[in-house]
Amino acid sequence: MKTQPAIAAFLILLTISGSAFSQTKSTEGFLKTSRGLYYKIIVDAKNPKGKMGDIIKMNLAYLTQKDSTLFSTYDEEMGPVQFTIGPPTFSGDPMEGFALLGEGDSAIFLMPADSAYRDQEMPPFAKPGEFVKIHVNVLSMMTKEEFEKKKTEEMKSQMEKDVVIIENYLTTKGLKAQKTASGLYYIIEKQGDGAKAEAGKSVTVNYTGKFLDGKPFDSSLNPGRTPFTFKLGAGQVIKGWDEGIALLNVGGKGTLVIPSPLAYGSRSSGPIPANAVLLFDVELLGVQ
Repeated sequence: MKTQPAIAAFLILLTISGSAFSQTKSTEGFLKTSRGLYYKIIVDAKNPKGKMGDIIKMNLAYLTQKDSTLFSTYDEEMGPVQFTIGPPTFSGDPMEGFALLGEGDSAIFLMPADSAYRDQEMPPFAKPGEFVKIHVNVLSMMTKEEFEKKKTEEMKSQMEKDVVIIENYLTTKGLKAQKTASGLYYIIEKQGDGAKAEAGKSVTVNYTGKFLDGKPFDSSLNPGRTPFTFKLGAGQVIKGWDEGIALLNVGGKGTLVIPSPLAYGSRSSGPIPANAVLLFDVELLGVQ
């Protein structure tokens, strides 16, 4: 029920076919960092450069010697990656290169294949002295404080839009729902008389997730599926679930109408688009 946090995109390299390794051995025209990463600045937008702890958002592409694209965040299903700049942890770590860039900058990194496979046997298609070619285009660079402020403002704006959508939906359907302080709407069909769902306990639920047009996107009731168990309040599910399931006792049923800031927010997840309001019919089966 929850999308995993984005990892530093260069780690995806390790799962790509061996042809992702450039056969280029020349580093002519490239500068070299103290930790062994070769880099070439293509565009310098003259904006402040990154620092440890800053939030960088960028597009990346991995290319072969002949510039055939093997992996790219420009792909429609992928999109830009975003993460916190941390200290480099190995020779040729691209993280060191990210700290050389600012918003609007673009660059090419050559990461030694030796570093990419530093903790495992070098595969036959990657030889010492070869490089992985990484093209980088920085879309934004923010301090942690700037990022949190922007995120809060965006969530507030999106919540206001979602409230209008939800209120119109409830009116059209003739439904009466209660609203929590966070913005979650819920309808209790049956409270249940068993154990209370509480943070820190494992709960088991049946659910069907739908869009407001009634189209289902997921259900534990589908053939071959089983009830879903998770630890309440541990961040294993979207916020609307942590809050909504806690409103029930075992045996209880209800409907949660979840605004996008309490669901998947501005990121997409499988069939769920960004900023989608979601509806879940839920039944609490057990608490441990």
